[in-house]
Amino acid sequence: MSDSKRLFETATRLIPGGVNSPVRAFRGVGGEPFFVARGEGARIWDVDGRSYLDFLGSWGPLILGHAPTAVVEAISEAARRGTSYGAPTPLEVEMAEAITAAYPSIELVRLVSSGTEAAMSAIRVARGATGRPLLVKFDGCYHGHADSLLVKAGSGGATFSIPDSGGVPAPLAALTLSAPFNDLDALRALFRARGDEIAAVIVEPVAGNMGVVAPLPGFLEGLREITRAHGALLIFDEVITGFRVAYGGAQALYGVRPDLTCLGKIIGGGLPVGAYGGARQLMSQVAPLGPVYQAGTLSGNPLAVAAGLATLRELGRHDVYATLEARGAMLERGLTEGARKAGVALTVNRVGSMLTAFFCDGPVTDYTSAKRADTARYARYFHGMRERGVFLAPSQFEAAFVSLAHTEADLEHAARAAADALASLSR
Repeated sequence: MSDSKRLFETATRLIPGGVNSPVRAFRGVGGEPFFVARGEGARIWDVDGRSYLDFLGSWGPLILGHAPTAVVEAISEAARRGTSYGAPTPLEVEMAEAITAAYPSIELVRLVSSGTEAAMSAIRVARGATGRPLLVKFDGCYHGHADSLLVKAGSGGATFSIPDSGGVPAPLAALTLSAPFNDLDALRALFRARGDEIAAVIVEPVAGNMGVVAPLPGFLEGLREITRAHGALLIFDEVITGFRVAYGGAQALYGVRPDLTCLGKIIGGGLPVGAYGGARQLMSQVAPLGPVYQAGTLSGNPLAVAAGLATLRELGRHDVYATLEARGAMLERGLTEGARKAGVALTVNRVGSMLTAFFCDGPVTDYTSAKRADTARYARYFHGMRERGVFLAPSQFEAAFVSLAHTEADLEHAARAAADALASLSR
């Protein structure tokens, strides 16, 4: 019996499903997960000694790769001084300076411990500032597992949502409305029906949780126009895209400024972190300045902030994002060419260094079109790539991430593996 199998059998007796986050259980692709022993650069090694070229990147934070020297040294230095204080530290101020310098829409920022906490807190600020109860999200966009965000779309502009998870009371879920991503007409219909009750629209400016789906031209601008016209706030959930698609995130890439921004992942350099921020007047609603309460024992944790700052310093160097764009494009070309030669229907969506290969024909622009993808074929592809030493997300509806640690040789290897795995699907 392999060490991974032995660990998984033990874990299933002690942890729900044997994992501490559902998608890690491989339910979307079948089989059992392997257990990771270590990572270095663009690779991880499992407990059985097998090496994988990693395009999961801990679901996005590891833009520098695994265990980069600058980050490891920053964490070690911080840890020698202490791991948590429950009091302010100089590094928190430095992180706030870095974030506000990179994001002109953020004048005040609050550090928290996760992307879920950031989104939950930003929504509370929006409701407190507007005095309105309703939130609008988009089908297929994920903003963490807070109760009011785990909902399905209602049928029609004036229909409330129903819970998409056990344990979420229907009256709470009813405070969230959902619309199709990239559909401004549907959003306008919601605002015509309930506009004076809507506090905010929250969106992943580049969707990353139904697979990568970019905003169509004019979509983000339309969100800004509609929310402003109705006195609602616009929240960009940039937990994935922040410092990933550009140093200033998707709002810099697309030139649209939200009222509130949620950050996470990269700003922690691989450690748990989140942040939310916006204009000074709006963020002055947050305690201790205002009546919107939010607190956290480990907020601004010195290890996470040290790791994040070390990461941001590396990302601030010249031509980093041009390099990431070129490497992302190289992987996209390899996948597209491999699918063409194999005669496999594949649609590759990419924004910078994040991409998804959907096993379907035609454009993927929203959750409905994403769901057309052949998940059974993706599962075979996933295991085919794993057999060839390449680790991808164990779900069709997630992103692959290219890091600065991936070399051209790594990307060429991944393209060859993909071509072989794709060819095997047509046999």
